[in-house]
Amino acid sequence: MNNGAVVRLIDVRKTYRTGDVDVHAVRGVSLDIARGEFVALMGASGSGKSTLMNVLGCLDRPTSGQYFLDGNDVSSLDRDQLADIRNRKLGFVFQNFNLLPRTTARENVELPLLYGENRLTNAQLRERADRVLAAVGLQGREDHHPSQLSGGQQQRVAIARALINEPEVILADEPTGNLDSRTSIEIMSIFQQLNEQGITVVMVTHEPDIARYAKRNVMMRDGVVRDDFTVTERFEGTRELEQIRSTSDEAS
Repeated sequence: MNNGAVVRLIDVRKTYRTGDVDVHAVRGVSLDIARGEFVALMGASGSGKSTLMNVLGCLDRPTSGQYFLDGNDVSSLDRDQLADIRNRKLGFVFQNFNLLPRTTARENVELPLLYGENRLTNAQLRERADRVLAAVGLQGREDHHPSQLSGGQQQRVAIARALINEPEVILADEPTGNLDSRTSIEIMSIFQQLNEQGITVVMVTHEPDIARYAKRNVMMRDGVVRDDFTVTERFEGTRELEQIRSTSDEAS
């Protein structure tokens, strides 16, 4: 788009019907996210951040308003068209990892490629999956099943799966919600490194400490954006991890 935005929302509203009651989950959000930004969507339960994330992820259509993704108006696309956009343009990372339990890390990562337009050979699938697994620090774990991996390693597999189709935007929904503090820092360090490589990251979180790893925080309340600011004191994942390791070494 001519304003440089990879994501653009124009007066987006989302209303759900619950019995005889209309629930206005998102009440007129206009938002631009530039290519290469790292944005944290914040807010308490019921603020509208998760509903907005569903719209951004083409998992739901807005009741009104327009959503442009990489210059294309996706607001009124049908189900099949949205599925195609999700697979080509977006990568998803969830709080619960959403890995298939009976398949290996490699096979979990390969899965989005199976739905793509380009049919790859088994050797090509393996090469691409192993490359992104190595990029998130899982070289040597390709044949492990989720039950053989720690929570942090499972989330790394999920990040690799999100990267496999080289998406325009990675959407992360509470990506550290099931992780301890040290592992959370490791995962946020990966997101920072990906963002430094030019990948746009949009993350939902209710934790201010996690939001500070982003470059920009968008605060939501009652379905509208209440604040939108640049983070001036960002946490640096690598530095924070080194501090934790140093403290652990001193304690031992």
